[in-house]
Amino acid sequence: PAPRPPGAKEAPMPPTRRAADPPASPHAALRGKLMLPVRGEITGRFGRPRPEGGAAWKGLFIRAPEGAEVRAAAAGQVVHADWLRGYGNLLVLDHGDGLLSVYGNNESLLREAGQTVKAGEVVATVGNTGGNTESGLYFELRQQGQAFDPLRWVDLR
Repeated sequence: PAPRPPGAKEAPMPPTRRAADPPASPHAALRGKLMLPVRGEITGRFGRPRPEGGAAWKGLFIRAPEGAEVRAAAAGQVVHADWLRGYGNLLVLDHGDGLLSVYGNNESLLREAGQTVKAGEVVATVGNTGGNTESGLYFELRQQGQAFDPLRWVDLR
């Protein structure tokens, strides 16, 4: 960069937002109320390094038996239901106002793009189609395209 002229002040940096929190969202009332889509052991956590190396997790990996039911974390519309490299059989729900939930590594997808689903409705079954070494669900939440920590938004009871 070019040197600053004498007396010039450096522009202040904008405040940073923690990656664990989504951008401002009209869905704030859902915080702590979304349901975890499948029962199982969380073996991959948001922001932690993957065991095989590479980029850190942008969501959760929940180890669960093949064929277990995957339920919608909240009501929404299916915007993607197809195989995608790195995600396997992938289902994406749009909850409105820029909030998406992502369900990957599924054995089968039980809903199609364009369908509306209710919170808790079965949308897929757990599998091993995304290149993981074990069966389970890859679950991600995104606000305006930015992934954030789902554990801060789900009810673990």
